Amino acid sequence: MARILVIDDEPNICRMLQLTLKAAGHEVEVAYDGLEGIAKFGNGDAWDLVLLDQRMPDVEGLYVLKELKERNSNAKIIMITAFGTIDLAVSAMKLGATDFLRKPFTAKTLRGAVEAALNKTAAAPAESQGLTYGFTTVNGYHIEFQPDTALYTGGKFEQTFTITSPSGEKSQCKVVLLPHIIELVKAYADREQFAGGNRFWQALCEEALANYLWQHAELPPNNLLQVEELTTGMRRWIDAVLTTV
Repeated sequence: MARILVIDDEPNICRMLQLTLKAAGHEVEVAYDGLEGIAKFGNGDAWDLVLLDQRMPDVEGLYVLKELKERNSNAKIIMITAFGTIDLAVSAMKLGATDFLRKPFTAKTLRGAVEAALNKTAAAPAESQGLTYGFTTVNGYHIEFQPDTALYTGGKFEQTFTITSPSGEKSQCKVVLLPHIIELVKAYADREQFAGGNRFWQALCEEALANYLWQHAELPPNNLLQVEELTTGMRRWIDAVLTTV
């Protein structure tokens, strides 16, 4: 059994979290805004895990996350939101979040993310990871970059990642950037070559995989993700990379 603090301003969400987690054997207490959550958290020693909403009326979740991690660097904190993007998830990871859950989520996804977080070493606030997230957890799925698995052939780029599911099962997942996507990226960026060479394409594969897990909370069919569209999120990612390298 774990002691879990829920910080969320929506009573219905809090009630659902309480019922689901208590049924799993955990002890749950609720704070209905960020400042109350900070006060109940104290020095963090009383809590095994915090579930923290991003959008609240008094202070936003990222502010609360930063405050909690400053009080206790070992705190395990899962951010939850209905309004976030993968960019917000990465920002939360850099501040030390253990996971990032996208609303609405099922009771199964919640239980899996909670168990995965409880069994995981707490994340410390991280310095910028440059082109890659490094080790990212989204909706309970942990992405681990695998070096030396890149393959550029026939005009397409392939990269393999190790994914740990919320239940702890490890599997290999391949991401493929199809030839027309590579050409679209080059046209959008108005360049043929990118700083870092293959590292740029590997990180773009990681972005696409993180986005898929963010949207679907499950692995792609047959553990294969073929990127067939240059999405708005990918364009934002490219813009961010080009301004930092």
